[in-house]
Amino acid sequence: MWKPRKPLLAACLAVCTILPAHAAPAKPAPLKELPDSMAQRMAACTACHAAGAKAADNIKADARAAARGDVYFPRIAGKPAGYLYNQLRNFREGRRQYAMMTYMTEQLSDAYLMEIAEYFASQHPPYPPPGKTSATGAMLERGRVLALQGDPQKKVPACVACHGDNLAGVAPAIPGLVGLPRDYINAQFGAWRDKGRRAHAPDCMADIAARLSIEDIAAVSGWLAQQPADAALLPAASIARPLPIACGSAPDPQRPGGQP
Repeated sequence: MWKPRKPLLAACLAVCTILPAHAAPAKPAPLKELPDSMAQRMAACTACHAAGAKAADNIKADARAAARGDVYFPRIAGKPAGYLYNQLRNFREGRRQYAMMTYMTEQLSDAYLMEIAEYFASQHPPYPPPGKTSATGAMLERGRVLALQGDPQKKVPACVACHGDNLAGVAPAIPGLVGLPRDYINAQFGAWRDKGRRAHAPDCMADIAARLSIEDIAAVSGWLAQQPADAALLPAASIARPLPIACGSAPDPQRPGGQP
């Protein structure tokens, strides 16, 4: 019968004495209880919209999203609460079409949608700098004219006439336009033209989108995307009324019954 050498036997015995301590499965660490805060609850939103993060992280997240081509997710931080609330309801009720947003909102009450809207309206992280553009000088100039002056011949009002002099939006329900990616703006114009996005009648943006050519849309989206944005610029408290175009999502109180 073969007998192991003493050195080998000693080594085996030494290994056997340490194996149990090291080979036993480690006990799982106790689960860390997450805080029940709006920031934690909204983590699913900020995974795409990158709002509410720390300032430096927010810029990096936006830059990474642009590099990946995730330019169809708009910035929602700092938008007027009334606007965000309206959009959440639009997704829930089918006036806007995006399956993930419909899924996330379909079981939520009006009160909770407003709580979400007010949370994001209170966030003001810095904006990333404008990205590179392939727009020509002529395109950018046409976009500037449409944004600041409009086109009377096409009955298209200037963007600033409704969205504020700084294009930062107007409380309670008109969104800001600066800081939005060009492709997102283009996609929304396309959705209005194709009836994939709707708002309360009269749907002013659908009317405007129908009056603009494809070239006009590319020009104004290109110009808007090139404007530097400052998180310190908050939505305006008010704007000249009546608006230059009847708009169901921002009705004029001067009109009969408060409707456009």
